[in-house]
Amino acid sequence: MKIGIFGGTFNPIHVGHAIIANYVIRHCGLDKLWLMVSPLNPFKVEQGEVNDVHRLRMAQLVSRRLENVETSGFEFSLPRPSYTVDTMNALSKKFPDDEFYLIIGADNWEAFDRWAGHDELLAKYHVMVYPREGYKIEIPEQYKAHVQVIDAPVVEVSSTVIRQEIKDMQNMSYYLPDDVYRYILENKLYMD
Repeated sequence: MKIGIFGGTFNPIHVGHAIIANYVIRHCGLDKLWLMVSPLNPFKVEQGEVNDVHRLRMAQLVSRRLENVETSGFEFSLPRPSYTVDTMNALSKKFPDDEFYLIIGADNWEAFDRWAGHDELLAKYHVMVYPREGYKIEIPEQYKAHVQVIDAPVVEVSSTVIRQEIKDMQNMSYYLPDDVYRYILENKLYMD
């Protein structure tokens, strides 16, 4: 089975994430797509203290509405810090019959050569790169067999901005799926 891994802190997951996940599962030849919720980076204090359970639940609210999309907390079981190469290798070890595809934005592709184990990722896995505003996607010739640029819609929505706007009591209903926004309000997330 071909499984796409779309990772992020999803703090919170928003319509941009949902649009990309929906596009990839419908147009990129994968059997499944997993929203891989990552542990919060302890050095990113501005992300706030929204715990793992809330972020997983919000991602599940999105995945349950998309066909062949699931939410995974797999990275929470790995030693920290958890690098993408470690996650992908652990997934391959646990699910040896599946083929994993890494889905990243053009912003991450631009910095990919600075990722831990980037050569190993490119040697062992396929990478799908979706466009981001302000980033040009250039794939060196030696990587073209393993890296695919996908023509997903460019949706610029920022979780950082959403968190700040919610804190400032602004209406974020157009930036978040309805049930995610309702969950945030009901649980008073990002408000203090």
